[in-house]
Amino acid sequence: MKKIVFVGLGLIGGSMAAALRGFEDFEVVGVVRRQATADYALEHGVVDSVTLDPAEALPQADVTVLCMNPRQIVDYLSEHRNEFKAGSLVCDVCGIKTAILEAAEVLPPEVDFIGCHPMAGTEFSGVENSFPTMFQKAHFIMTPRKTSTPEHISLIRRMAKHMGCRDIVNTTPEQHDAIIAYTSQLMHIVAAAVCDDAELFQCRGFEGGSFRDVTRVAALDVDMWTELFSLNAPALSRILQRMEDNLHSYRVAVENGDVERIHAKLTYSSDRKRRMSLPGPGQFTLEELNK
Repeated sequence: MKKIVFVGLGLIGGSMAAALRGFEDFEVVGVVRRQATADYALEHGVVDSVTLDPAEALPQADVTVLCMNPRQIVDYLSEHRNEFKAGSLVCDVCGIKTAILEAAEVLPPEVDFIGCHPMAGTEFSGVENSFPTMFQKAHFIMTPRKTSTPEHISLIRRMAKHMGCRDIVNTTPEQHDAIIAYTSQLMHIVAAAVCDDAELFQCRGFEGGSFRDVTRVAALDVDMWTELFSLNAPALSRILQRMEDNLHSYRVAVENGDVERIHAKLTYSSDRKRRMSLPGPGQFTLEELNK
């Protein structure tokens, strides 16, 4: 029987491992640091087997999935580069790709590497919060290397399909990081910034669904998101500047009591959201709005 080894069984690793139990002829194995995590994973059917010793699992792995913080993955690849099975596939699931693909250059040529990023998660962490249906209808992004084999690319696609993903997006590490700065990292900064407001704790009893939706991800894994932001600083900085410009434009319109401008901007924004959710021809362009 072939083996998929998950290094790290937190929220994403645990959910992905549980989702892949029963996939083709693979045994799902976990590699963890704490006995408590190992016990929980076995008792709750997250994996078929588990070990605290990487040297026991890595040489037998046909697929190794690294489910750790970005800098931990970088260090792990360097530390264990000679332990991975020849002809096997190594991949990761973290939210930054350029730095990870660069770190994967330390691997021997006979070990393949494909960057992966399933677009799903919650504001919680730990294997106790994992669940196998997390990836249902989620996008699955993959960033193969030029040397990645068609067999391994096909394998990743089958894994994503088995997990219930909506589609598989194939892109470059650079494009992934540029877009994810907007669709993921900026959203977490917005949520955190809302929670920075001095009046946050005075709003109890006044929260509606929109407030809860906007701030949900602010209860984040601080260490992981610090690494994600810092490793993607150039792209994230550009997106933050654009957001600041957009917010400033709304503030000026509100301060000036410019009802027509507010209405025009809201019309433009709501139209774009509807087009994102319900594809169709656009009404007008930003350039037309700004004339």
